[in-house]
Amino acid sequence: MKNKYSYSFLILTILLLVLFCVNISLGSISIPFKTIVSSFFTATDSLSNQEYIIQNYRLPKAITAVLVGSGLGISGLLMQTLFRNPLAGPFVLGITSGASLGVALVILGSSVFGGFLATFLLTKWSLVIAASLGSFLVLLLVLIVSSKVRDTMAILIIGLMFGSITSAIVSVLSYFSSAEQLQQYIFWGFGSLGDLDWSELQIFAFLYSLGIGFSILSIKGLNTLLLGENYAKSLGLNIKQSRLLIIIATSLLAGTITAFAGPIAFIGLAIPHVTRQVFNTSNHKILLPAVFLFGAIIMLICDSIAQLPNTDYLLPINAITSLIGAPVVVWLLVRQRKMVF
Repeated sequence: MKNKYSYSFLILTILLLVLFCVNISLGSISIPFKTIVSSFFTATDSLSNQEYIIQNYRLPKAITAVLVGSGLGISGLLMQTLFRNPLAGPFVLGITSGASLGVALVILGSSVFGGFLATFLLTKWSLVIAASLGSFLVLLLVLIVSSKVRDTMAILIIGLMFGSITSAIVSVLSYFSSAEQLQQYIFWGFGSLGDLDWSELQIFAFLYSLGIGFSILSIKGLNTLLLGENYAKSLGLNIKQSRLLIIIATSLLAGTITAFAGPIAFIGLAIPHVTRQVFNTSNHKILLPAVFLFGAIIMLICDSIAQLPNTDYLLPINAITSLIGAPVVVWLLVRQRKMVF
């Protein structure tokens, strides 16, 4: 890797570590850096109040922010390269819509389907399982379609159509739901980084790691696809296999993140563009780790803003990412009309 990139990666890594500690220190009560460091080396049975808060609440939330930001950024990069479309994000395949439908069937469906679902949604894991099943079913449909279709753009259109269908079903369920159920569904749609304990975070991290692994395996195919599908075929690239690998990687990342943290907007769309502007390269061996760092950094910043330091208020993370991400995308489009791919 060239020296100029190594220097940039070093700066981003240091910034990530600093923001990680800042994120942990902020909240309804401020915690000094010394206490944060000491909590990492203190036995569980001898924790002070602040150290207990760090280990059981703020540290899992900060790790979740890193996983969510980096995962959405990478999945957005994969989709933009696959479809050669600057407006493609991690959710264009309808994966998030499938997750939303699964959650809607649990929260809103009890009005239509009876008391079983109303009892089922009382468990904490129910929304995660429902979102995962919804994402998996949409992924399965996309994979079946992608095996039958030669044109990559057709997959994009089909994914958008799946999203429209699931949104329509959610609208019907909303019409028959009570105000309390609608409120619960809306709150889930706000997204949340602070609802995971260590056991849930381990499962999240495992599925996330699988998605990252598939993304790394996709690097060669991604770089070749930048030359165009016809030229990629002439170089011996198996288009269907590469496309399948990219779709699975994106689905694992976007589906897992939506299941555990809810739908979070604009990070997957904005981060790849910001990274290309800073690094000025289309080489995915450089872009992939760079997007990882940028995504994690931006999500930590958004979460720190959402916490409203020294207050008990916690703003919806989805609102903060949209407020930051949307102007960034507009600014990039105005600054440079033609995106680099």
